Amino acid sequence: MTRGDREQLTDTLDVSASLDEEATLSAIKRTIEAGTDADFASVGTAIRNDLAGELDAELLERELSNLAAQIQRLPEVREAGIPGGEKEPAVLYRDIAEPGWHVYDHLLDVGFFESADANSPRFAPELIKNTAHELIRADPLTADLTDVGFDEREQLALVMNVTNNDLRLARWVPTKEIPDGVEFNVEFVPPLHQRAMGGALLWIKTLDVHLWQKSVLITDRILDDAIWDVKAMLGGLYLLTKAALEVAEGEHGSLTDSQLTAALTAGAAITIINQEELCRDAFYITEEMRAPSRAR
Repeated sequence: MTRGDREQLTDTLDVSASLDEEATLSAIKRTIEAGTDADFASVGTAIRNDLAGELDAELLERELSNLAAQIQRLPEVREAGIPGGEKEPAVLYRDIAEPGWHVYDHLLDVGFFESADANSPRFAPELIKNTAHELIRADPLTADLTDVGFDEREQLALVMNVTNNDLRLARWVPTKEIPDGVEFNVEFVPPLHQRAMGGALLWIKTLDVHLWQKSVLITDRILDDAIWDVKAMLGGLYLLTKAALEVAEGEHGSLTDSQLTAALTAGAAITIINQEELCRDAFYITEEMRAPSRAR
């Protein structure tokens, strides 16, 4: 976390106290004033109303637990390095993505993505600020992230994926807000949250083959960066699944409408930014990044 990162974070959050190099979510939380934006909370309210009784709480709770187990497996996946195999790669990253696909398929079936697209505003400075504030203050969400293996520094990195990438996120708009006259047929563009979740899962799924095929180029640095990008995407998927489970639980849920909106928006933002980062860190391998050529 550079000085520039800290300054951008504090500017976005309107944090008055300066943050040192050991800044954590706990330190930031103490500086953020309490308060709920009614328009921000209304997104969660609308999605609850749209999908009441439509979601399978048992399935989502099971896959949320499976996602947590896959996050906790990441150190052993990194230890394995490049997926082995003589004729085809071993299955490492495809297993990691499996719970996410089960969630994705269910959300697709019940119209969750369409509801989120219809009720969510586009990424704009006020939405990003409110999302970060609510995510930091939401003890149920930060406690869950801690339980599944994200320490405070990693959670801060997830928040920075939201706050410090406003220009990148602005390029991802709800389907309903794609302007007329673009060069593609908008009817075939999936809802934003579907693009975010499905894209992350596809990138994770392709890592087995990619790393295996490009093994002569892969360095420890590339593997380290890739495993963090995967972990961050799984964190985003976890938040999206948590939001869906909250809707499924109805009056028995544990989140406020603002916290539900934050989980939904932050989850999408985190998966968006880190699938782009994974492309840069592990797929678009430059001469400067690659392992040295083997002597002939």
